Amino acid sequence: MKKYTEEDIRELNECFSGKSPEEVLRHFMKIYGERLALSSSLSIEDQTLTDIMLKIDRKARVFTLDTGRLFPETYRLVERTNQRYDIKMEVFFPQADLVQDFVCTCGMNPFYASIEMRHKCCEVRKLEPLSRAFRTMDAWVCGLRRSQSVTRGDMQMIEWDKQHGLLKINPLIDWSETQVRDYVKSKSVPYNHMQDEGFPSIGCEPCTRAVKPGEDIRSGRWWWEDPNHRECGLHRR
Repeated sequence: MKKYTEEDIRELNECFSGKSPEEVLRHFMKIYGERLALSSSLSIEDQTLTDIMLKIDRKARVFTLDTGRLFPETYRLVERTNQRYDIKMEVFFPQADLVQDFVCTCGMNPFYASIEMRHKCCEVRKLEPLSRAFRTMDAWVCGLRRSQSVTRGDMQMIEWDKQHGLLKINPLIDWSETQVRDYVKSKSVPYNHMQDEGFPSIGCEPCTRAVKPGEDIRSGRWWWEDPNHRECGLHRR
């Protein structure tokens, strides 16, 4: 597995500047094959990438994390996506003993009490299973966009994930929400219709609420915290 330097990453971003998501994905899917996968939260961005990747290669890998606290609509979308593309999306679950210890020690919803408790919950339910998924990869694809939140404004299309030692690819980094929605509608891509009902960003049910028109699209996630800290740890800077 190649380790990328800062200079390598700079050159890659210059090379792919202005390229379409399909061009970017074709390049890296050819290089990494089954060692590359899309980490999908079932957002409209990730559904867009699922559609693009599976049209490039029907065997492209798509995986998701089931924290055990997702909305029913999210689970239904997994099934709808599997049926639409005739795939079996990979699903990674947290370790039952770790979840049990966390809940027994800290309570069912301790994340409202402090940012430390919220990070601990994300660590048990999301980061640990993600680390297991990454053992089979050399590169991962994300649906991040710069305009999503203040925590993502300086992210690049191609990044080196030092924490996991993987190449991280953000093909939609420069897209607007309108571009994503237009793609989903024009291609009839299955998506979570909660996103038409005031939920532009959907995570775990206890940590997600609807937002008002004009509010930041990530303001419904961990709304009780400072906006500068509203990430789960998957996308550390």
